Order: sequence, then C-alpha cells, then structure tokens
Amino acid sequence: MTSSNKHIATLTVRGKEYEYFDLSTLQIDIKRLPLTAKILLENLLRHSDEQYVQPEDIQALAKWDITSASRTEIAFVPSRVILQDFTGVPAVVDLAAMRNAMLDLGGDPNKINPLKPVDLVIDHSIMVDEFGKADSFERNTEIEVARNKERYQFLKWGQSAFDNFKVVPPGKGIVHQVNLEYLARVTFIDEQQDKSLLYPDTLVGTDSHTTMINGLGVLGWGVGGIEAEAAMLGQPVTMLIPEVVGMELKGKLPAGATATDLVLAVTEQLRAFGVVGKFIEFFGDGVQHLSVADRATLANMSPEYGATCGLFPIDEQTTKYLALTGRNALQIDIIEAYSKAQGMWGSEAQEHAEYHAKLTMNLDTVVPAIAGPKRPQDRINLDQAATAFEHWISEQKELAIAPNDKQKATFDNEGGVENIGAKTVTSKTSAFYRHKEQDVELHEGAVVIAAITSCTNTSNPSVLVAAALLAQKANQLGLTVKPWVKTSFAPGSQVVTEYLNKAGLSKELDKMGFNLVGYGCTTCIGNSGPLPKPISSAIREGDLIVTSVLSGNRNFEGRIHSDVKANYLASPPLVVAYALAGNMKIDITKEPLGISNDGKPVYLKDIWPSQQEIQDIVTHVVNSSMFSDKYSSVYDGGDSWKKLDTVDADIYNWPDSTYIKKPTFFENMKVQPEPIQAIENARCLLKLADSVTTDHISPAGSIGKETPAAEYLRDNYVEQDNFNSYGSRRGNHEIMMRGTFANVRLKNQLAPGTEGGFTRKQPGAQEMTVFEASQQYITDNIPTIVIAGKEYGTGSSRDWAAKGPLLLGVKAVIAETYERIHRSNLIGMGILPLQFKQGKGAHTYHLDGTEQFSIHAIEAGQKQVKVDALKSDGVSFSFETDIRIDTPNEFEYFRHGGILQYVIRSLL
Repeated sequence: MTSSNKHIATLTVRGKEYEYFDLSTLQIDIKRLPLTAKILLENLLRHSDEQYVQPEDIQALAKWDITSASRTEIAFVPSRVILQDFTGVPAVVDLAAMRNAMLDLGGDPNKINPLKPVDLVIDHSIMVDEFGKADSFERNTEIEVARNKERYQFLKWGQSAFDNFKVVPPGKGIVHQVNLEYLARVTFIDEQQDKSLLYPDTLVGTDSHTTMINGLGVLGWGVGGIEAEAAMLGQPVTMLIPEVVGMELKGKLPAGATATDLVLAVTEQLRAFGVVGKFIEFFGDGVQHLSVADRATLANMSPEYGATCGLFPIDEQTTKYLALTGRNALQIDIIEAYSKAQGMWGSEAQEHAEYHAKLTMNLDTVVPAIAGPKRPQDRINLDQAATAFEHWISEQKELAIAPNDKQKATFDNEGGVENIGAKTVTSKTSAFYRHKEQDVELHEGAVVIAAITSCTNTSNPSVLVAAALLAQKANQLGLTVKPWVKTSFAPGSQVVTEYLNKAGLSKELDKMGFNLVGYGCTTCIGNSGPLPKPISSAIREGDLIVTSVLSGNRNFEGRIHSDVKANYLASPPLVVAYALAGNMKIDITKEPLGISNDGKPVYLKDIWPSQQEIQDIVTHVVNSSMFSDKYSSVYDGGDSWKKLDTVDADIYNWPDSTYIKKPTFFENMKVQPEPIQAIENARCLLKLADSVTTDHISPAGSIGKETPAAEYLRDNYVEQDNFNSYGSRRGNHEIMMRGTFANVRLKNQLAPGTEGGFTRKQPGAQEMTVFEASQQYITDNIPTIVIAGKEYGTGSSRDWAAKGPLLLGVKAVIAETYERIHRSNLIGMGILPLQFKQGKGAHTYHLDGTEQFSIHAIEAGQKQVKVDALKSDGVSFSFETDIRIDTPNEFEYFRHGGILQYVIRSLL
C-alpha cells in the first residue's frame, strides 16, 4: 500500500499520531486543484505500488491541464461500497453464482468475497399498499416482508456467508439517508498493527443517487451493479481524468423558496449547459448559507442534472452536522485536522481552484417551482404551472391525431377530439366514480397521487417541518384533501418521525392523510401501490390525463404509476398544497385551495409557514440523541426479520424460488476468453428515439397481468396478487429478461402505432412482444442490435438495463450519445456500445430498422468501426461509428465477455 515514505507525513490529534499521504510532497501547486482532483490524487498516491497505478498517471493528474478533456485513464479505489436491495440483490446473486463458477473452473470459491466494507440497506421494497390510516406503516411492513421472504432469506445468507458485508434490515430508512446520517466516515481511520493511516472516505454505490453523500464532502457516485461488484472484489474503478465544472453559489435563498426549488433551478441550468459525465463542484459564499441537509438535497440530484457527482467542501457546516447526527467528537476533530492538513478544508480549499468551466447561480433569484410532466429538468415557475399543464394537454391531443387526419379533426365543446374523418374518437375530460355512496366527478388534470417520498427531500428537516406546518394551518381552517388523492408519507429516516412527534406535527400530517407508510423508497421508483379501484376505473373509462405530485427526483413517463401520464416534482409543502387543490389546472398561487370553516376562500399564502417558524421548530426539536438512539440498533431487524430461516453455508444451495435464481452468465465459461468475433447479419430488435431512459429499458414498477413476465409467474403457480414488482424480482433473470424493453410508455419506431414492449420481427414484420421476437432470433442464431438516439440510458444506474438486453441476444447498441453509467454497464456485460459520428444518426442513413447489420471484429485501442447495412431491396451501404470503449481496462472487460468473467479469471 505504501509506495515511498517521502510522501507520508504525520499529524497529531488529541495526543495521538496519525499518518497520511501528504499531497504537498508532490511539489506542485496544490491550490490549483479542485477538491475532486485532490481526492483522486491522494487515492492514486496511496495505491501507487499497485500495478494499476503508473507514475505517469499521478503526473498527469497533478499537472491538472484544464485546456482540454483528458484522455488519461486513472484508477480509483473507493474506500467502501454501498448497495440498496433492488440493485444489491442481483449483485449478491452474482457473487453467489461466481462462487459456483470458481468451483467449476477449479478455483477457490472463497476468493469471491468483498475486500472492501459493503453495506446493503433494504429500502426499495416497501410499497404503498395501505395509506391514509394510522396503521399503514405496520400493514405495509407486514406485506413487504411476506412478499419478499425469499429475497430476505437470501440476503441473510449473504450476510453470514461473506466477510465485510452488512445488511440494514427493512424499516430503518432509505440508503442515502442512512449513509448520510450514520455510515459516512468523511475521513477513514485505518488502524494497522503499529500505525493509524488517514485517508478520505470515498465510495461507489448501486444507486445513482449515491451522490447525496457529496453534500457531506464525501466523493462518491452511482455505478452499475456489475461495476460495484468488481469494486467489492478489489478491482479499481477505471476512469478518465474528469472534467470538473465549478458552480459558484452566491447570496442566500429568499423567504418562501426551499432547497427543492433551488435544486430544480440548478438542474435546469446544468442540463442546459451540458454536464453529462462531468464532476460538479459547488463553491462561493452561498455555500456557507446552505446547511448539509440543503447541500445533500442538491447533491442527490446529480443524475438529474446529468453529472457524475456534485461535491461540496468540508467545513464548519459539515462538522456541525456530524455532531448533530451523533458522530464521535474525536472523529470530528480528526476530520477537521486531516482536511486542513491536505488543503481540503472550507472555502479556502477552492479559492484558487482552476475548473474546466465555471457557472454562477444567485440563490436570491430562486422562486417556488415544480418540474414536469416527464423530466426533472423541465422546471416551471409555480405561478405558470397551471398554464403550462393546459398547454401540455393540448399538445397531447394534437399528437393523438394522425398527421394526415389533422385537417379533418373537429373538437367538442370541452376540448376532446370529437371526429376524425369517418371515425369518431371519444376523449372525455371527466368521469364519475363512487365514493362513500355518492357519485364524484373526476376531472382531467386531477392529482391522484400526492407523495412526500424519500431520497431527495426527507434528509432535510426544514422542508418536512414546512410541510407539516402547512398541514397544521390547513387543518385549523378546516381544509381537507380531495377524496381522489392517494396521499403518502415515506421518510428516509426514523429520526424524521422522532422530531415531528416531538414538535407535535405528525398528527397534523396524519389528519391530512399523509400518514407514515414506510421508511424507504416508494412512489419515486414506481412503488406507489395501486390506486383505489373506483379511481383507476374512472381514469381508464374516460382515458383521463391525471397527475401525480411527489417530492422525489424522478418523474419519467410510466415510472410513477401506469394510470398517471403527467408527474410533477415539488417540495414537500407544495405536495400538501396540491393534495388540497386536487387538480393541476388550478393555479395555486392565485386560486383558493379550498373554503375555510367560516366559508372564506383559503389561499396558499394564507397557510405558507414563515422561515422563522420553520427554523424555530427545527432548532428546538432536532437533536443528536435522536440519531444516536435510532442508529444504535440499525442492523437489528424486527421480529419478522429475525424469524427468517436461512442457509448456513459458503455455497448457496439455490432452492426453488421465483425471486432468486442462479443466473446463466457463467454457463460454458472457459478459463481463457474466446477471441472477439464479428457481428454478422444482425437484425434490429428495437429502433428508439432520444432520451430513452433505463426506466424504458430495465424492468421496473408493477408486473402487468398480460406481460411475458406474468405468463412466466403463472406458469410457476404464482397468483396475480403475489406478482410483486419487477424491482423485487431482480434476483430472477427469467423474469427480468421478460420485462426488458417492456415499459408501457416505450415507443419502438420499428413497431409504429404501438406503445409498450412490442416490435416487428424481421423479415416479415410480424408484430410480437420484444421477448418473443428475441427468443425467435436466438433460436435462429441471429444476433440483434438496438438503434437509439441521443441520451440513451439516462436515469437510474440499473445493471438490468444491460443484463436484460444481453439475455435477449443483443450484441451491440448504436446510439447518438450515451449516459455515462449505462455505457459502462453495457461494456460490463459484454455488449458493444457504438456511437454515430457527431451530428449523425439513424436519420442520416435513412435506417428504418428492417436492415441487416454487420459489424467487423474490433481490437484493443481501436476507436472506430465500420457498420455494413443491407436493406430489404438489396441496396447495401456502410457508415463509420465510434467505439465507445473509452479505456484499456474497459476493453479488457469487453474482451472477457464482461467484468464478472474478467474478475473470475483474474482470481484464478
């Protein structure tokens, strides 16, 4: 680990001496380097005796050339790895299967073992089945454990079978908030035999919102499950020296604006500038006015603004937060001393930093806003939200009319399409349903889901107290949530309940219907649960465009609920406000939210709490003992967890299960990899437009009853009520491959006129599901490819968005641009990522997806490859593509057929 003592220095804290790798010994101008570069440089210096670190790597990073994007590859060895259960279960499944593969190849299976501390937090399986009742949390937890018994038994096995692997049982909180409030060290203290070594806490995680920890000054980001597994097994994360964009924050947030409003403004600005694949670093006097909770809210949304991460400095706000959350006083002193010694402390650490680009955000210009209806970067000022929604609905109705019929269309008095040529189209703007023995009219634009959900906002006491105070004021005036709104409250930490109880505010949210439904990730990932049947039936009967409002970070189409076409991100108090208003067409800045007990209209300004009210309560009720008490038993599960039976063995016995199944990735694997082959006469499985997300590709949300996955479950005697979600069944590749490219909102241009997981098999153009077509192609030994537009694979860091296509027989993807994590995941599963030359795409070559494609075999270091295309009329042509295998390490993964195969062969 130690390269040369000339780089090691010592510092003394409370009378004890600690060693560290001193950046100043490199004899460079450290002040030029952003915090990000300093942390990465220390990492290289500390591992410079390893074969994956070369002296020129250190020199290249230390030089810090900002004049152009670097092509120098460096190794990054994270201090730890963090998983959530949706992405963590398949990671542990792969580790278990790798032990089998090691045995089959004559190796030692116990070499497959995490070499870094790994924490898995079970937080993504809770669903909002029950809501609006005092016992919603207890009932949802019971349902969760019953549904996921087989998965949880498997995770308990993993906890006992693998070293350095801990599991946080369900009901304890969301992974990001547990990480922020408890797991993060900020500075690692490596106690060795005769010395103590200090170094920065760094991590990778299998959730794209791992970046939330950047708010605490800890460098970490989301990776695919396969990349995380490699990190767990001691492999470095390889990367190009990053471009770092500095974002200067000035001033302070005005009264009435929340951290949510700030993050939506930053997301809009950074998306417009273009920061995909870049590292963001926040600096400036405005940083000092943001609490760690505010910073964490902003850092959490890095995937939404497209960056790899969004780092804040370590400063007095950091140590204040660490003390509040119950961290040890000695640990806090060590963090401060080490950060100052390394030039990583406070604003002075960034004062002379040189960035590849600089942007500015004036906090005092931030105004209340929401974002939607389909993307988090589509910010709308709150006072324009109703108008923007009306405009969007009009656009949807225009799009519903076929281009050649537009001139013939007439509209009824309520705006629905009445007649298109000879055929009548019924498009209602309302429908009736029964509620408490009465008929209730559900209108277009109705808010049918209002969720204060975890991840982005529930780490922040200010916005949660604001929501509760708004509910309190509304209760006092006699306002009630509209009966068609499904309300839920799913905080990311048990501490939230503690301080709301202490403030007497939990009962105010309960009265409004925002009862606690669980601690974990719910509505934001599609775990919103079913809508009440009368509501769902009315939506479908009238084909109504209805909405959801949530305090999450993702609102991609088809994600929140299959019945809900428009989804809006908002701060927790605005979620409550929209639940009162009940419809997105209502301008809540000007129109009343309801009528008070004395018959007067009540406006948002009447119940919006002041900043002083909020801060007084936060200061009074939030204390360190709450955090210490709740986290003292974070690894102890409840009775249902403790009663779970599990296998006590190093090798998993793979019992019959529809949740956990031995994957096929290592079948027929040999000790040496096969030579890379050309892809010949491939067919296009899907042809996709821009902004196809991992939500469109990877199975997520509920399992529809008419899907291939449902057919598989029925064949295995699983009743529909027990289908559960795709996310909960990520440990079964048979289900996941059937749900790949099956999102209900996916539009495959190869199958025009369809929506969902459909394609037209070539030749012959027979329409069928993507899964059915893939199996026929595999049977006929025909490889397949995917053609896509810009921003292919944006969204969550879902490894199944790469694993699924591989199992469907996809050999390559040709896209205009890629999202960073997804491109890496494709390589990690042995799928070739190709990119159209800049400014070109499928349209350039008039590709319609019916062609046959051949791609020549590639070699190490090759940057371009020719694609040959043969049209159905016999016309052939070729076009050049860029090979998006960006580093030598990535090529090694691809050559081996995937990163896991590479690791197995390395350990042999």
